[in-house]
Amino acid sequence: MGVYGYGTSGGEIPEGYIDVTLPGGREANILHPAHPGSVYHATKCLDAILWQFYQKNDNLRITDLHQGIVWGTNTPQTSLDDRLVNRFDYDGDYGTVLNRFLMQGTMGVPLTVYGTGGQTRAFIHVTDTARCIEIAINNPPEKGERVEILNQIAETRRVRDIAEMVASMTGVEANFIPNPRQEAAENELDVANRKFRSLGLDPITLDTGLFEEVTEIVEKYKTRCDPKMILPASFWNKKRAEECASLDPNSIKLKDDAKETVA
Repeated sequence: MGVYGYGTSGGEIPEGYIDVTLPGGREANILHPAHPGSVYHATKCLDAILWQFYQKNDNLRITDLHQGIVWGTNTPQTSLDDRLVNRFDYDGDYGTVLNRFLMQGTMGVPLTVYGTGGQTRAFIHVTDTARCIEIAINNPPEKGERVEILNQIAETRRVRDIAEMVASMTGVEANFIPNPRQEAAENELDVANRKFRSLGLDPITLDTGLFEEVTEIVEKYKTRCDPKMILPASFWNKKRAEECASLDPNSIKLKDDAKETVA
């Protein structure tokens, strides 16, 4: 989703293409302008341009999935055996926000909310991520058609609202800390996802109560948790680094029953 950027657009973000009026009154449907907020998202924008080229030059059938933040730990298939468990990152760099909050709450750590928590983001459960890929493979564009772009999300939520949900469930407080990222403090995010729904996706939402699935994984592997990794250690520019200088990784303390098991 970062291809579109995380500013407030003032309207619904379409699935890849947008109707515009060109000089002279000409109407056209063009690739949605890219507006990345990080180098990571900039690479996704470069990918999107490459897909357009390869479709035009080599007549390839291409589907580009614009995915929201993935949460959850298992699909029905990976739940069959512990050796299939998905990677779970909880640190400030690679950990996705909802999984981070659930880990922190389970371990008795105040939730690390960046800035005001007013960032609105798109979310999708890992099970639906796999399902969307299956749907996309089974419904490719016809040969010669332009790149198919699908917004792979279930819903959008504000970070501080998610923090309130997790805090209520786990009994910890939300701790608003300086934001290591260069991004809008507050934004709206209205995203179209009608294509996947029309193809049969019935997405899992945060209200379905699958948080326990994540907290069970945290409890099972809590001996691997290093509290020094919880606070962010990468800052998007010099100003953000200066604002976060007061953050001390050694200040993070786990709840008593977790302390006994962490080396």
